[in-house]
Amino acid sequence: MNKTDKKLKEVTIRFAGDSGDGMQITGTQFTNTTAFMGNDLSTFPDYPAEIRAPQGTLFGVSGFQIHFGSTEINTPGDNCDVLVAMNAAALKVNLRGLIPGGSIIANTDGFIDKNLKLAGYTSNPLKDDSLNQFKVYQVDITKLTSLALQDMNLSNKIVDRTKNFFALGMMYWMYNRPLENSIKWVEKKFKSKPEIAEANIRVLKSGWNYAETTEIFTVKYTIEPAALPKGKYRNITGNSATAMGLVAAAEKANLELFLGTYPITPASDILHELSMFKEFGVKTFQAEDEIAGVTAAIGASFGGSLAVTTTSGPGIALKTEAIGLAVMVELPLIIINVQRGGPSTGLPTKTEQADLLQAVYGRNGEAPVPVIAASTPGDCFYTVFEAARIAIKYMTPVFCLTDGYLANGSEPWLIPNPNDLPDISPKFRTDPNNYLPYLRNAQTLAREWAIPGTPGLEHRIGGLEKEDITGNINYEPENHDKMVRLRAQKIEGIANDIPLAQVHGDEKGDLLVVGWGGTFGAIRTAVDKTRAKGNSVSHLHLKYINPFPKNLGEILYNFKNVLIPEINLGQLNKIIRAKYLVPTIGYNVVKGLPFTTIELENKIESILNGDTK
Repeated sequence: MNKTDKKLKEVTIRFAGDSGDGMQITGTQFTNTTAFMGNDLSTFPDYPAEIRAPQGTLFGVSGFQIHFGSTEINTPGDNCDVLVAMNAAALKVNLRGLIPGGSIIANTDGFIDKNLKLAGYTSNPLKDDSLNQFKVYQVDITKLTSLALQDMNLSNKIVDRTKNFFALGMMYWMYNRPLENSIKWVEKKFKSKPEIAEANIRVLKSGWNYAETTEIFTVKYTIEPAALPKGKYRNITGNSATAMGLVAAAEKANLELFLGTYPITPASDILHELSMFKEFGVKTFQAEDEIAGVTAAIGASFGGSLAVTTTSGPGIALKTEAIGLAVMVELPLIIINVQRGGPSTGLPTKTEQADLLQAVYGRNGEAPVPVIAASTPGDCFYTVFEAARIAIKYMTPVFCLTDGYLANGSEPWLIPNPNDLPDISPKFRTDPNNYLPYLRNAQTLAREWAIPGTPGLEHRIGGLEKEDITGNINYEPENHDKMVRLRAQKIEGIANDIPLAQVHGDEKGDLLVVGWGGTFGAIRTAVDKTRAKGNSVSHLHLKYINPFPKNLGEILYNFKNVLIPEINLGQLNKIIRAKYLVPTIGYNVVKGLPFTTIELENKIESILNGDTK
């Protein structure tokens, strides 16, 4: 039959199924192929909170959403145009995110009575007309997969695990994506298991051929490449970018990189990634607990390495005392917090921004540290590199905040030229003459970094208060007051060494939207859409949170209203209100999900219409 080809500027697809249905692999393969074709994109992997949730249940659904197009893409999309549902639970959980008139590709085998009951359906939605507002394509993916592999004598378990590639093949056909990239990936991954490789490739091709020959699919869609700046790109997640940023920082600092850590979702991938960079002298230490991980990193820093510890909010709670030790001994340390839903174990696979106050204030005593936050997956590279620069130059621990959305999400990343990255090499103290551990640089107030074993530079460090200059233990009230103020002054002085804040849009106006972290894409898109309607609204996204850029107060005072959207109950809002005495407006949604563009647009428009509550 004749099939038509239709051009689209952008589209959002969501793959959904049981956590064992391979939806993350399917989404990742579609994403990598889409990046290869030159489209701009943003993704949102959505994992179940439980590792082994019962099959077919609502809380066992795993999803992967990709928004791609020929235009600039900043978010994974508010709602999807196409939902690939591998079972009834996947449909029920994700149906509310499908646009009216959107398409559903349903695996009919996932809608048997058992699945319907587990999902809470009293009747089959594929048969009861409840989906009439959507285009529903019923495909028995499970059966078609079995037919494609019936001559290979594979176990039912192995056959079932390949059905995600049948769905992938159909989507490749529908959106004019080539199969070659995924075929190469399968061949490499299953090099030692040729039967498994052949099965996946055969099913992938079967899905494509089915879509090509069946009468139910009549339209193919073409999305042209995006007009991205020239250069060499790769698709990258936030955790991968963070790992690469650390390796780049170590190379540019001419230091060995040491990671002392303990696995925790969603930060563990940084450990996995860095363990593959041994050729760069990277040392990764998986400790027995969070405390051992961070204290090992402090020891590595004392020994002259670029030291890092990675975790999420619960791990930061355990590391708190040791971070205070790093403040007291004034050694460089990068602390990466990939934030997740809390408190306690909370929502381990969901995103949140609720650790900001913990990063800025969460230690005993006066223990100030710089805090910076990444805004996109690719920006994680530059943010952690900047954290290393500050840590080395100012001899201090530095918090680098990302979150679950950034860590697992991906985007096309313009690979930087290493020669364009600055040299951040430290100047170790080598001259023993007149050496005193707490002599400070007049400009930065940083003490000198002396490596143990260097003749004449023997010195003590520890958690007890230090005497100014000598570093001897000292309990005198006046000395403690002086040291507390010196440490605080050192951190405040970093404001002289960071870029001024830049406003996207007009420098003055009716409304400024201030954000930080992973809210960047949703805020920028909402602001641009509102500005396109002729409204006076601008966007300021903060990378540096402690200290703030020197001109932040001046910018805030230039606007009638300031809106601060956060995926917490108003933590940046509290800090800015306290420091600048500006009656900012908080907008706070804490659902374990990133903001949607439309909800931010609605909030912006309500403020512009006079509702400032």
